[in-house]
Amino acid sequence: MRSMTYTKLRQNLAATMDEVIDNHDPVIVTRGERAVVVMSLEDFHSWQETAHLLGTPANARRLLKSIAALEAGQGEARELTQ
Repeated sequence: MRSMTYTKLRQNLAATMDEVIDNHDPVIVTRGERAVVVMSLEDFHSWQETAHLLGTPANARRLLKSIAALEAGQGEARELTQ
């Protein structure tokens, strides 16, 4: 993750936004002793969903167990229905 100053961000806002969105690579923006992270909205939503799904120990265990079973070839293909 790269870092840049607030002034540099202002000078290159459009290009920086394009890079953040296209490369899925957040940027740390500093102003004095303070800092923020600039990330795409898509990546932010993904991050929130992951945090939600792993937010409780029981749910995290269930998801990790399911992933392990799938990787061990114990998955079952199913058709999606509406």
